[in-house]
Amino acid sequence: MIEELVRRNRSYRRFYENRIIDKETLQELINHARLSPSSANLQPLKYVISSTPEKNSLIFPCLAWAGYLKDWPGPQEGERPSAYIIILGDTEITKSFGCDHGIAAQSILLGATEKGFNGCIVGSVQREKLRKSFNIPERYEILIVVALGARRETVVLEEVSNNDIKYWRDEKGVHHVPKRSLSEIILEL
Repeated sequence: MIEELVRRNRSYRRFYENRIIDKETLQELINHARLSPSSANLQPLKYVISSTPEKNSLIFPCLAWAGYLKDWPGPQEGERPSAYIIILGDTEITKSFGCDHGIAAQSILLGATEKGFNGCIVGSVQREKLRKSFNIPERYEILIVVALGARRETVVLEEVSNNDIKYWRDEKGVHHVPKRSLSEIILEL
C-alpha cells in the first residue's frame, strides 16, 4: 500500500490548472506536515497557502521547473499548478532547519497523492522576489515551495542505464525518471 503511494508520488510539473484545490484540503495537507517528525521537536516550519489565480501568479515567475529539460521553460498557461504551499523556517525558533522541510513536503505530497492530486517540490526559487511579493517578514527563511494540482502528465519510473540519472521526456510528452536499483544503493559493509 505505502509503496504504491510512493510510486504514484512523482514530481509532476504539468497540471490541469482549472481543477481547484480548496483551502480546507490545503489545510489538511499542512496538518500532515504538522504531525510529521521534526528535529528536536522544535516544529519551526510555517506555511503560506496560495490557491487563487492572483496569488498563484505571484509565485509562478519565482520558480524554475526542470533543470534537465533545458529547452522547456516550465508549464504553459492552463497547465500550471492550481495551488502552492510556501514552506518557511522561523529563525526565531532555530537557525537550522535540517531536513524538516523535506519531511514536511513529502508528507504534504503523499497526502495530496492519496486525494488524487499531485505536485512538485521546488527548491529553485527566487527567494527575495517571492519575499517581496508576499511581504514575508525577514524572520522567515524561504525554504521550498510545493506546487500542487491535478496532474496533466504521465511520469514513469525506469532503471538507470549507463549511470545516466537525468529525467527526460519522450516524443509523446511522457516524463521518464531513471532510478538506481536497490542492489546498487544498499551497501554490504
